[in-house]
Amino acid sequence: MDQLKSNGLEGKVAFITGAARGQGRSHALALARAGVDIVAVDIADQIPTVSYAMASREDLDETVALVEKEDRRCLPIVADVRDIHAMQRAADQAVAEFGRIDIVLANAGILITARGEQSIDEAAAAWDDGIGVMLSGVYNTVRVTAPVLVDGGAGGSIVITSSTAGLNGMHDGTGGMAAYTAAKHGVIGLMRGYAKLLGKHGIRVNTVHPMGVATPMVINPQFEEFYRGGEAMLETQPRLLPIQILDPNDISNAILWLVSDAARAVTGITLPVDAGVTTP
Repeated sequence: MDQLKSNGLEGKVAFITGAARGQGRSHALALARAGVDIVAVDIADQIPTVSYAMASREDLDETVALVEKEDRRCLPIVADVRDIHAMQRAADQAVAEFGRIDIVLANAGILITARGEQSIDEAAAAWDDGIGVMLSGVYNTVRVTAPVLVDGGAGGSIVITSSTAGLNGMHDGTGGMAAYTAAKHGVIGLMRGYAKLLGKHGIRVNTVHPMGVATPMVINPQFEEFYRGGEAMLETQPRLLPIQILDPNDISNAILWLVSDAARAVTGITLPVDAGVTTP
């Protein structure tokens, strides 16, 4: 912890989407242990096209309690990343509460799976929600927070959660998986564009690309049913390390480095955390 705090994290404020559970909660706790206050944003509601149970307000409250156990402040905000005005209000609340934002983690994501034939309307609905959360939602998040970092005048770091699917591609013909892969590719373009736009302000922008992570988005009966018989589609390349699934802390550790002064010269990169899945 002392080493992390020496890397310029203590006293900073992180704005994290999808923070109620899973990777978002893990990132919030890792940053809190390093001395960072947290703005925890989550929809805390169900999206109808998503088959597994999404995070609840109780989950978001638990994230707050866990951050506070680390002696850091945590501001919970219920907001849908697809709604840019809701996200603007969230950014305004963060500034009103903390006076600053230093770190932005555009982490919110969904995985819409389906077995069997989809109607054209079902495919379109899954596509719209997937793109809305994971591409438009990322744009909305960065659009409302980047001006705060710029105005702060102290630089900052933005990390967007992509996926190995954003490097390798992954598709089974359904609207949900098409949206997932397209969005995870699309955020790389956003990242590179914003890295060039914001670099002059000392703001670094990068993406992380995990393989499967042991979170409720993956560890649920609906995904297990979908995955059964689909390994050829999901495992586009074999793992080089004997790791079948990641722990959320594996991603949090990478993000801790990316947002710290230890990575002060690192921007515009796609960082795989994938046991070698994307190695050529």
